[in-house]
Amino acid sequence: MPLLVRTWNVYHGRTHPQSERTYLERMVRLVTADSPHIVALQEVPLWALGRLERWTGMAVRWAITVPAILVGPLGRIVTDVSPLRLRALVTGQANVLLLSPRFELGEQRLLLLTPGVSRWDWLFRRGVQQRYCQAVDAKDGDRTMIVANLHATNDPDRAKGEVALAAAFVHGSQPCILLGDFNIPSHVVPEFSAPIDGIDQILVRGLELEREPEAWPRARRRIDDRLLSDHAPVEAVIA
Repeated sequence: MPLLVRTWNVYHGRTHPQSERTYLERMVRLVTADSPHIVALQEVPLWALGRLERWTGMAVRWAITVPAILVGPLGRIVTDVSPLRLRALVTGQANVLLLSPRFELGEQRLLLLTPGVSRWDWLFRRGVQQRYCQAVDAKDGDRTMIVANLHATNDPDRAKGEVALAAAFVHGSQPCILLGDFNIPSHVVPEFSAPIDGIDQILVRGLELEREPEAWPRARRRIDDRLLSDHAPVEAVIA
């Protein structure tokens, strides 16, 4: 059966252009409303992690990239008051994989892509963040694949190295989906399918694409005169 796969940097639920409201729950429900099989998210505030299974009905795996100063509902309340200024400073953030209940999942594996960056450097070194690749083995019937999500540093030279580390992390003959916010436009990863324009990618190895990756049209994420997130979701169908 084909697999519907998506990736989205949800920007802490903020809009583009920015506004004084956040829409994270609405965004998560939107990107999972038609029961996709795999969804990779980036920039998810930590207060939302315990709610994602209820919002989506999917299995949830995460990797914390920025720790929170305020946790739980308090973090959400404070950022709702001032989303333009506070964001990750207060609530932290994580990468997330949402996976259909049809998969039999192995244990998550994490690779720190920025070994020279400590957990709290984002606070003391002007926003420098730890970056992770999270990988999970997902068994679907008689086939097993690696699903790996990453959010690279917003610097092309560093991002190239981080994507290369992620690709090496999932190296081998096993089918693999490597997806996320690469922060490098149209970056080619050896042994994987060709990238699309932009920085958000869904690449496959050892799998066939029934429908090539493409970004959602703006109308699909428009709310009033703004867009949900400063990134568009990217989706593909894997045969």
